[in-house]
Amino acid sequence: MKKIITFLIFIAAFASHAQVLKPVKWTTSVNKISDTEYELVATATIDKGWHLYSQTVPEDGPIATSFTFEGNTNYLKKGNTSEDKGHTVQDPVFDMEITYFDKKANFKQRIKLKGKVPFVVKGTVEFMVCDDSRCLPPTEVDLVFNVK
Repeated sequence: MKKIITFLIFIAAFASHAQVLKPVKWTTSVNKISDTEYELVATATIDKGWHLYSQTVPEDGPIATSFTFEGNTNYLKKGNTSEDKGHTVQDPVFDMEITYFDKKANFKQRIKLKGKVPFVVKGTVEFMVCDDSRCLPPTEVDLVFNVK
């Protein structure tokens, strides 16, 4: 019995020191462009030392950032999701030229209204981040844009 209690205390102590890494925080906003056009903005705030990869990454490179928006009768997507200008470097780990973001990145998607406001646009972003010593597995985060 004493061994079981010692083991449980050890597991509890280890679990309290385990750290879940979430180096990217996502926020959303909506900009009104005209009476019929809006811009959905997803902003990534990136912890120091980490890199978030662009939407355009060469084959055999890291997982590119990608956005998916749920269909909705209230809007139509206009074009593809745009992104800020990142840093383009020759990456020694992947041995290729890669564009990434550090600190902050904005991704913008224009929509054209088909219905009346207000409504909600739901989406998902999939992304991968690395620091100088490791990469985290691809992560998906749900996004919600309140169009008013």
